[in-house]
Amino acid sequence: MFAPAVPAEENRCVLVLYSNNRLLPANIEFETGLRETLDNSTELNAEFLDYPRFEGESYLRALTTFLHEKYALRPPAVLIAGGKGALDFVLRHRAELFPGVPVIHAAVSRSFLRSRPPLPADVVGVPIEFDFPGTIELALRLHPRARRLVLVTGASKQDRAWEAELRGDVAQFQDRVTTEFLAGLPTDTLLQRLSGLDGDTLVVTPGYFEDGVGHLFSPREAAGLIAAAAAAPVYGPFDTFIGIGIVGGSMPNFAAMGQQAGRLVKDRLAGGAPAAPRLPEMMPKAVNLDWRQIRRWDIDPSAIPDGAIVRFKPPTLLEQHATATVFATVVFLLQAGLIARLLFESRRRRRMELAIQQQRFELAHASRLAVAGELTGAIAHEINQPLGAILSNADAADLLLASDEDRRDELRAIMADIRRDNMRASEVIRRLRALLAKQPADWHTFALNDAVRELEPVLRAEARRRGVALDLRLAATATTLLGDRVQIQQVLINLALNAMDAANGLPEARRAVALSVERDADRLTLVVRDRGQGIAPEHLPRLFDSFFSTKPRGMGLGLSITRTLVEAHGGRVWAESDPGAGAVFRVEWPAVDDAGTAEPA
Repeated sequence: MFAPAVPAEENRCVLVLYSNNRLLPANIEFETGLRETLDNSTELNAEFLDYPRFEGESYLRALTTFLHEKYALRPPAVLIAGGKGALDFVLRHRAELFPGVPVIHAAVSRSFLRSRPPLPADVVGVPIEFDFPGTIELALRLHPRARRLVLVTGASKQDRAWEAELRGDVAQFQDRVTTEFLAGLPTDTLLQRLSGLDGDTLVVTPGYFEDGVGHLFSPREAAGLIAAAAAAPVYGPFDTFIGIGIVGGSMPNFAAMGQQAGRLVKDRLAGGAPAAPRLPEMMPKAVNLDWRQIRRWDIDPSAIPDGAIVRFKPPTLLEQHATATVFATVVFLLQAGLIARLLFESRRRRRMELAIQQQRFELAHASRLAVAGELTGAIAHEINQPLGAILSNADAADLLLASDEDRRDELRAIMADIRRDNMRASEVIRRLRALLAKQPADWHTFALNDAVRELEPVLRAEARRRGVALDLRLAATATTLLGDRVQIQQVLINLALNAMDAANGLPEARRAVALSVERDADRLTLVVRDRGQGIAPEHLPRLFDSFFSTKPRGMGLGLSITRTLVEAHGGRVWAESDPGAGAVFRVEWPAVDDAGTAEPA
C-alpha cells in the first residue's frame, strides 16, 4: 500500500527523473536552471534511469519497485520527467509509482509526443525540437563553398533515432551538397576517417551514446573527440557542445528548459493547474557559435546571423573602456550602500558554502559507486566462498540423512557451519551496503583499526585477483578517530586501489602493497606503500589536483576526493616517492579519546 499523500501546503518535495546518467552535461545544465527558479523551501530530489547503459523490462521493474519503496513515506508533490525515456517510463508505471501526482515533462521532443496518444490532463510541459535542419543551414551559410556533408551518429537506440531524423532532414539539402552517413562505427575507425576529410567538407553530429563496438560515451564527450580529430568544421545541435571544439549550431537551451519546468512546478505547488494556452508551443532555439572556431576555420564574421550568441569573443577596445566606466560608476554607488552589500554577500557566501558541501557529498558518493564497480570481482569472490561452503555442507547433510545411522551430532555440526557461512555472506553484503548508501555524514568516534579490518576481506580478494601481495599491519595501541566511518574507508579504498594499480605489470617480486596504521602521540597515521615505478617529481605538486591523472583512462578525481575527505576530518595527506622504487601515501589525523575530544601531545 502507498502511504497517504502529504497535504500540498506541507509537502514541497519535487522528484526529477532523468532519462540518462547524473553526469550528462545536459542534465547538469537543466538542474542548474531548475534550482535557479525554485526557492529554498522546495525539496528537490533526483533519480536517473541511466539509459542506454541500463535497459530492459527486468531493470525497469526493479527500478519501479525501488522508487516505490524509497518514496512511499514521502511521495513527491510534483514529478518532473526529463527526456522522452523518463516520460515513457512514468506513463507506463505511473499507477505503480505515484498515482495522482501531477507530471511535468521537459526536454521531450515534439515528434515523440505526437507519436503517442494524448497525454492525461495533469501531464503538461513544453516540447523541444533539436534543430538539425537549422544547424545544417547555418553550416552551409558560414561555408558557402562546401560541397560535401558528413553526418556522424552512433549505435544505441537513441543514436539510431537521431540517424533516422537526420536522414529525413538532409533530403532538402541534396541539391546543394552530397551527403554521407558515418553511423555506428568503432570510435577509432571513425576518428581515422574524419582526420582524412577534404577541405570542402562539413561535419554535423549530435554525438552518440554508444559506438559500433559497444563503448559508451556521453554525446558531449563523443562530439569532443570528433571535433578534435576532424579535418573539417564540426557542427552540432546541443548548447552543451559549445566550448569543446565545434563551431556551433541552432540549439535549444537546457538551462532554459530547467527554468521553464521550475515555473510550472511553482504553479503546481501554489495550487494552480497550467492551462495549455498559457504554455509556449515550443522551447525557443538560438544560434550559438564559438568565436575561437570562427577564427580557426577563417569564417567571414559578416556571415554570422543577426541575434547569434557568440561565445569566447574577446571584448573590443571600446567595450573595454565601457566596462571600466560602468565599473567605476558601480563602485561609486556601492559606497553608499556598503552595509547592505556586506549583509547580502554574507548570505550569498553561506549559500555557496552549502552548495559546495552538497556537491562534495554527491561527488564522494559517485566515487564510491565507481570504486564498487572496480571491486566487483573481489566482492563476488567474498560472497561465493561462503555460498559454496553452504552448498557443500548441504550436500553432506543429504548423504547423512540418506544413511540409516543416527548421526545427529554430525548434522548439528553441519548446521552450525551453514549458519556461520550464512552470517559471513550477510556481513559482506551489510558492509557493501553501508559503503554504497547515500546518506548524510555520520560523525562519531570509532577505532581506525576496526574500520580497516572491515575492508580487509574485500581488499585481500581484490589483491589476489590482481596477483598482488597485501601486507596489513594494525597499530598495537588505541586508534580512536572522530569522523564518518564510511568516508574514512573510502580514503583507504582509493589509496589501496591506486597502490594496486601501480603494481600492475611488474615482476611478481614487486607486486606488493603494504597498509599500516600507526599511532604517534596525538596523531593517527595511515600508510599505503607500493613497490611500483614511483611518481615523477614534476607530478608530485599536482597529484591531488582535480582532473589530474597519470593513468591513461583516469578521470583525476580519486586523489582529489581523498584530500577533500581527509581535510574535512582535520587531517592532511601527502605522497612521497622514490622514482623506480615505489611510492608512499601518508594520511594523518588527530587522535581522540573515547569521549570524542582530541588527546594532548
